[in-house]
Amino acid sequence: MRNVFVFACIAGLTSMAWAQQPTMPTKTSDSGASGSVSADSKLKDMFESKIKVEWEALKNKDKKAYGELLADDYQGVEVDGRGERNKIQALNELGETNVFNYTLFGFKLTPAGPDAALAIYEVTMEFPPKSVMRYSRVYISELWVKRAGQWKEVHYQETHVK
Repeated sequence: MRNVFVFACIAGLTSMAWAQQPTMPTKTSDSGASGSVSADSKLKDMFESKIKVEWEALKNKDKKAYGELLADDYQGVEVDGRGERNKIQALNELGETNVFNYTLFGFKLTPAGPDAALAIYEVTMEFPPKSVMRYSRVYISELWVKRAGQWKEVHYQETHVK
């Protein structure tokens, strides 16, 4: 239960930081590469938006919004050391999360073909004021796949950052 609380807090802090990050202008060139940069930028923006929705759902304990992002064969590994969770377990634990706020930063996206992408970022979660632990920072990798025209998260991995 404590680990879920920590996870929830990290999620909250991450979203705050992410919301405060300025967007960088897209680079363009005269050689025709601007189309590729623009497409990559749009894909990155789309995933940043999805991940913000994910963390807002965690913060607000919104099972519907969170569940819509996860693939049916989703597997997640959190810093609590309790092993892998499937989609049903992740949704059932949502009520135990204790993310008060979050900050997302360091977002990187690596496309893995037309229907897969790896998103990597850090989140600092803030827990409620009377919590024993107020902040937690984790490094996150998420694998997303496009199925039936929709991007779904199939794997989530957290690593604690000191």
